[in-house]
Amino acid sequence: MTVKNTMKSKKSSIEKKKTGRQIITVTWVFTVLFLGMIGYIAYYSATHKQELINNSYNGRAQILLAKNRRGSIYSSDGEVLAKTVEDEDGNELREYPYGNLFSHVVGYSVNGRMGVEAQANYYLINSNAPLSQKANLDASGEKYPGDDVYTTLNVELQRVASTALGVYRGAIVVTEPSTGKVLAMVSKPDFDPGTIEDKWDELREDNESGILLNRVTQGLYPPGSTFKIITALEYIRENPQNYNSYSYNCTGALTKGEDRIQCYHGSVHGQVGFTRSFAKSCNTSFANMGLMLNPKSFENTLSDLMFNKKLPLSVNYNQSRIDVNEDITVSDMMQVSIGQGTTAMTPIHLNMITCAIANQGTLMKPYVVDHIENSSGGIIRSFSPETYKKIISEEEAQILTDLMTDVVNEGTATRLKGLSYTAAGKTGSAEYGTVKGESHAWFTGFAPVEDPKICVTIIIEGAGAGGDYAVPIAKRIFDAYLNE
Repeated sequence: MTVKNTMKSKKSSIEKKKTGRQIITVTWVFTVLFLGMIGYIAYYSATHKQELINNSYNGRAQILLAKNRRGSIYSSDGEVLAKTVEDEDGNELREYPYGNLFSHVVGYSVNGRMGVEAQANYYLINSNAPLSQKANLDASGEKYPGDDVYTTLNVELQRVASTALGVYRGAIVVTEPSTGKVLAMVSKPDFDPGTIEDKWDELREDNESGILLNRVTQGLYPPGSTFKIITALEYIRENPQNYNSYSYNCTGALTKGEDRIQCYHGSVHGQVGFTRSFAKSCNTSFANMGLMLNPKSFENTLSDLMFNKKLPLSVNYNQSRIDVNEDITVSDMMQVSIGQGTTAMTPIHLNMITCAIANQGTLMKPYVVDHIENSSGGIIRSFSPETYKKIISEEEAQILTDLMTDVVNEGTATRLKGLSYTAAGKTGSAEYGTVKGESHAWFTGFAPVEDPKICVTIIIEGAGAGGDYAVPIAKRIFDAYLNE
């Protein structure tokens, strides 16, 4: 019995030690996991301050607004675009001196926020005022001044673009291709952000006009003939040595089985080469060209150009859509090649591709906030131009520039020819809806060709031909900027 008891005692002791080690191991595992979780939360909080502050479930924003007065938003030349004022009862109101002019890009600070008001909310509600100023304000019981946001927006260009678009629905974006600075952004129909609270229900329920939609970044349209920039690029990539040997006889229509492509307004272009097909925007030639492309290679090029992918933007946007794969039908390939069918693109995306062409193939990330200042003019943070990546080669960019220059010199954008500056671009007349002949007017391009300073992308909903309606608007914008 003694031996058995001793053995049982030893076995029990071993089991206790084993259990103890297991408990210690589990304890350490959970301790490490807990510390890792705490570390991750601390790291995330430090690196995602803006997202956390802007989250509607975070009460920190209201605490900051209780002690800070929301900062102002300025144009690149120091014009006030948004500021906080007090009414006679001491209530704070957000005031927009330019009314509708910057409605979508500057946005509003209530009902979920929009535009720069949303993008820079973190800075606007924080205050880095000097301690001496804060002490004086504490003594008088006043709020601290929030930091001010200076944008890249140009008031005169914004005014010219908005006036030129007039009563049409559509969008215009003007950028600096070498830096990515957004100089102007117009979306119509527009609204007065100063009255957004009073008219919120009315605007939100307006499903017909889409007035709250920023058409520049969120509007999805068939790109029409502006997409021929991309079809041409793919043809060049697949035929690098002999793309200029391409030849086609345009009779005004191309029929494959039951599918038929026609040139705009029944135009007949006759014998055309690669360059003239592009300059005259020959639909049948590009549909023919599209049928010669390798779908898999085309799919890769479209991926390079960010179709069906995220864009390097810090504002709300929609992804451009296109469906090209190895199973694409003849009918769909003909439509895709001329920017029709199910292809849908945002103006900002087309502008980014155009900027890359103007910038020797390198895409700069578009940005609208230039720097942040405190109430005494001290720089809190600056935002510098940032390279996204090279989306096309320098050689490809030069070839496309030459093609777009021919569009101006002898094609569909001759209204930009013979001016005090040179320009390159591509027009588009994108059919939509079920009524034949209805089309959006497009233009995308840049100037001067030899040293691009400005890139403009325009869409006018339901206007007709891009050369007739969008090009004159581009001219007014180019004139305003280059002949300043």
